[in-house]
Amino acid sequence: MTVIRLGDGRTVMPDNRWDLVGVTPTTPLVSVVIPYYNQPHQLALVLEALTDQSHPPDRLEVIVADDGSTCSPDVSAWTSRLDITVVTQEDKGFRAAAARNLGVAASSGTVLCFLDADTVPTPDYIRHSIRLPAAAPDALVVGRRKHADLSRVAPDSVVEWLSEQRPLESSHGCEPGWLVDAYDRTSNLLNPGWDGYKYLISAVMTCSRQLFDDVGGFDPSFVHYGGEDWEFANRSFMMGAMFAHEPDALAWHDGPDWAERAVPERISEKNVEALALVPLITDPAARTAGLMYSIPDIVVVVRTAGHTAASLMRTVAGALRGMDAAVWLSGAHADALLIQLGVDDSRIRVGDPDASTLSRCRFVVEIAGNVVCSADSLTRLAAQVGPGGCGQVTVDFAGSPASVTVTSSRARHRVRRWAAHVDVGAEELLDRLFGVRTVHHSEVGIVIGDVEPALSW
Repeated sequence: MTVIRLGDGRTVMPDNRWDLVGVTPTTPLVSVVIPYYNQPHQLALVLEALTDQSHPPDRLEVIVADDGSTCSPDVSAWTSRLDITVVTQEDKGFRAAAARNLGVAASSGTVLCFLDADTVPTPDYIRHSIRLPAAAPDALVVGRRKHADLSRVAPDSVVEWLSEQRPLESSHGCEPGWLVDAYDRTSNLLNPGWDGYKYLISAVMTCSRQLFDDVGGFDPSFVHYGGEDWEFANRSFMMGAMFAHEPDALAWHDGPDWAERAVPERISEKNVEALALVPLITDPAARTAGLMYSIPDIVVVVRTAGHTAASLMRTVAGALRGMDAAVWLSGAHADALLIQLGVDDSRIRVGDPDASTLSRCRFVVEIAGNVVCSADSLTRLAAQVGPGGCGQVTVDFAGSPASVTVTSSRARHRVRRWAAHVDVGAEELLDRLFGVRTVHHSEVGIVIGDVEPALSW
């Protein structure tokens, strides 16, 4: 796997290797997007701290996205020191996701820095948080968040207060232990696994506009506290983002972490969040109830050419057996073959997978020919395709025209995003960024079935 250089000095990194990123080629225009709802004192602290950033002030703009507050945020005290804009949406519930999208739409920067209205950045926060996204546009970076009671800190003294806290910055005091443990376990998300999305907190999140636009922004259907950052991070990863934790990008959150707050009905609150996320996040850890959802973990595209209804039954059944999967039948006679199958199974569909599914599933399997998978064939193939593994596995059928390929969605999308911007073909780009493997069909329990298998009993 190798680093791919773009013509503007930026780079496309292999797998999740943010540790290979070089120096930022330029000083980008940074858009700080702040969702806000009736938090005048907290916002004042954030804006004052933004006037003291080491990032050049002429390369910084601030967008305050008001989620329908009863009184619009008053930013007049900072307009002479910050390039600041206020945008507002109607109050229709907790719509932080939609507010962030609204803020981005009003911004101009090539790097987007998301801060919450109660999260006060230290002087070097922006400079550190943008280092990776400015040089490697696939990077999705989460900073470090400490907690304190800032209710008695005045806006005109917040810079002094931040300076007084410097001795605390090198320790993990005042930080949520679950995040400290996760960043330590994953080497600051260098090895994120499939569950790294749980450690991307939108209060201290930074990415390139290019990645944000390609991913499609935050999901505005989230109208309840929590969950929208996990969904955005997970979808970003499936679409080829590179996760990184930047411990030097430190901000102070006014108040305790959610886990330490006195939240009534805590379990029911988290259940609302989980129920909103589980149809959209295919991580097996999220789907432990054994239920099936419209968006599967594994998308299987079966080419119907050369199939009879009987052979297609064997191929489709093998692909679905014991899996969180759905099959799309693709070919001239797909509709007729589905009718002949006589099944009433929502996991079997005709045509091509939609964009929403392809942006959230972990794997895409393409099958041609009368192949029959055993109960664990796709599981064994998928285990090789993922963070730290390869991007694609091809099954060798020893000269037969049959074919099976398993590709991670993140590899597919990163290659799609950059194929037109580099001087190598898509297949070579996939190999250089993620690696490609070949396995013999016998190693994973796949056989070639009969064109007309006997179904009688």
